[in-house]
Amino acid sequence: MNTINVAEYTQTLGSQAKAASAHMAKAPAATKNKALKALARLLRENAAALQIDNARDLDRARAAGLPEPMVDRLQLSPKVLETCATGCEQLAAMPDIIGEIIGMKQQPSGIRVGQMRVPIGVFGMIYESRPNVTIEAASLSIKSGNACILRGGSEAIDSNKALARLVQQALAEAGLPQDAVQLVQTTDREAVGQLITMPQFVDVIIPRGGKGLIERISRDAKVPVIKHLDGNCHTYVDDPCDIAMAVKVADNAKTSKYSPCNASEGLLVARGVAAEFLPLIGAVYAAKGVEMRGCPDSLAILSHVSGAKLAAATEQDWSEEYLAPIISVKVVEGVDEAIAHINRYSSHHTDAILTTNHMNAQRFLREVDSASVMVNTSTRFADGFEFGLGAEIGISTDKFHARGPVGLEGLTSLKYVVLGEGEVRI
Repeated sequence: MNTINVAEYTQTLGSQAKAASAHMAKAPAATKNKALKALARLLRENAAALQIDNARDLDRARAAGLPEPMVDRLQLSPKVLETCATGCEQLAAMPDIIGEIIGMKQQPSGIRVGQMRVPIGVFGMIYESRPNVTIEAASLSIKSGNACILRGGSEAIDSNKALARLVQQALAEAGLPQDAVQLVQTTDREAVGQLITMPQFVDVIIPRGGKGLIERISRDAKVPVIKHLDGNCHTYVDDPCDIAMAVKVADNAKTSKYSPCNASEGLLVARGVAAEFLPLIGAVYAAKGVEMRGCPDSLAILSHVSGAKLAAATEQDWSEEYLAPIISVKVVEGVDEAIAHINRYSSHHTDAILTTNHMNAQRFLREVDSASVMVNTSTRFADGFEFGLGAEIGISTDKFHARGPVGLEGLTSLKYVVLGEGEVRI
């Protein structure tokens, strides 16, 4: 498509989405749930065919020399597809929050004032790599009574087209407008530029991808943006702590999967437990080929670990999102220095403390300025599905409207409703 055609095409998508959003906003809960259950069924029925489409994307990605962590994000494995289907069913089983009225209070004038939860309207989703985001975004859009325009990465175009066809089939089965979920069919990057500058059609943009993409959208968008730039997450091992538990959790937080934004990229260790803890976790990381980029104090302890891959940490390492088998390691004096380090260097995504000191845990929860803050568990749990949201459309590190995993509530707004019996203002 040339530029003029792309502009016309995105305008058409916008206008269709706007019209569909009016139907979605008034759709009964049972109808929306019917579409979600149909989508779950179609994903399972078409699993083999979807993997054929996905294989074309994977072959192209490897031929183009895409790094293996990025190829991993493209996978539509049976497990990934089942998670998507289960997410749809979980959403269908959840209460419908649209139309819910909260905080109704009687005022001295006699009127009653509360707030009603309503759909945002139309959201645009721009994402890279993971094609399962197509299903997460579509299912959340359906349940929340919104319409959406999805623009996935060119590296996943075949997978996304196949998934979008199933979404529209499920909408049709339930008697909902197929235009409620539309996938941008062109890989022309101009489509992104058009989508983020259509406030007449699009109410919010949600980018999900690399830092460059999100910075560009935040800079150029003419509609509100819900975003997170990167996932530099930390695990802090406190003094005192359960050392065996800390080793297990710090291992999982880093090595269960290297590519997600909720994997720990920084390990902070209180000086009082460093001599006992670091050799143990160092041996685990060494066995799994994880490079440890440490401060002088941590390297002095880790240097005795057989087979450890060690390097001196630079200032940049404290801020780095590796998405790879690399972790920064720093010995800190205690919870004060850990909190200060996290608030300075983290991306305010997810940070965890491993401790047996209740006061330190409470301070960490209150003072760490991140979207998700955890005690005695893995940062890998920072996920809409794991939080019981059914699915997530992304993880927001913004501080307004939506923060953390963005599920149903993050795709809604509140409007004031006022109930009276003939009162007039004096």
